[in-house]
Amino acid sequence: MDRSGPVAQLRAAVVAFADAHLEDGGPWCVGLSGGADSLAMTAVAAPLRPTTALIVDHGLQAGSADIAEWARAQAIALGCVDAQVLRVDVGTVGGPEAAARTARHAALQSARDGAPVLLAHTLDDQAETVLLGLGRGSGARSLAGMRAYDAPWCRPLLGVRREATAAACAELGLTPWQDPHNIDPRFTRVRLRTEVLPLLEEVLGGGVAEALARTAAALREDTEALDAAAAEIGPHEGPLPLADLHGLSAAVRRRVIRSWLLSGGACDLSDSQIRSVDVLVTAWRGQGGVAVPSKLPRQRLFAARRDGALVLYRQPVI
Repeated sequence: MDRSGPVAQLRAAVVAFADAHLEDGGPWCVGLSGGADSLAMTAVAAPLRPTTALIVDHGLQAGSADIAEWARAQAIALGCVDAQVLRVDVGTVGGPEAAARTARHAALQSARDGAPVLLAHTLDDQAETVLLGLGRGSGARSLAGMRAYDAPWCRPLLGVRREATAAACAELGLTPWQDPHNIDPRFTRVRLRTEVLPLLEEVLGGGVAEALARTAAALREDTEALDAAAAEIGPHEGPLPLADLHGLSAAVRRRVIRSWLLSGGACDLSDSQIRSVDVLVTAWRGQGGVAVPSKLPRQRLFAARRDGALVLYRQPVI
């Protein structure tokens, strides 16, 4: 192995991540699709610790079962102690990309058997995530991108460019699977990857992906600091007294509201929805409840202001 080549670069990234975040020597899992990113990560992870490859078959393409079995065989050949194919049913909530991600994470969570799961997101994926959040006006939390470590999810390659994983596969003589969805312009992330980011690199003179990743890291630090300040206000179950929100900065107050909404059964909150609930505190003129997404099927969830507090109530979807 070239000690300065792409395989060495990936191995160093995985080792540094493990030293910083994980207990010594314990087993781990890798999420393996068969693409260059996850295949290269599996190749460097398997010699380091007992590794189980988890291959999710979304069933969205013809021949997906054959591709999953091929990835399983690749994992065993690379030294994984086990490799499992997880077949899932992908729903429709949130669109095809979000629904596939939800199904995938649920399958990985069920199969990991308490072990951390390495995911092969790269710096390029982080840059795309930041651009998506920016375009959707999703607020600082979305612009902060993906966490490198958000137990049990581990992303040791967030500082590595996608070209390095492809080069590592070439160095190892591996032929990754080329997912046709990764070049399908129907998907927003594909157009960001193939059209928007290259244009930004050209217009701004290069270094855009790295700059977006640095932006995510800086916003992540700020977000975590503000979250910690909000957590000191204390958890709230049931009504949220307005008196507990008085005197808080806008950023901390909205984080308290977000935490309260999530604890009351909300999910997938956008920045605009949180701000709409915040208006019930800062500019209330007798307006009614604000609808927010609910975890419960066929239930609509609302936040409203009553008797000096924010309250939640539900209505059935007819």
